Amino acid sequence: MATTEYQVTGMTCAHCENAVREEVGNVPGVEGIDVSAATGRLVVSSSTDFDDSAVLAAVEEAGYQAARS
Repeated sequence: MATTEYQVTGMTCAHCENAVREEVGNVPGVEGIDVSAATGRLVVSSSTDFDDSAVLAAVEEAGYQAARS
């Protein structure tokens, strides 16, 4: 299973983590999501390819900014 790591800015609490998790979970191909407001880290895992720009757009839809680490 491949993983891709992102740095997310603006998250401060568990609600923020849930918002990101919910939006990124809607991206086709995404199978696993690990997100931490404390570190600003988002790790997305998948056994198939997924659209990197769709993950970034999903984070933005949740109200935050992300960049691939």
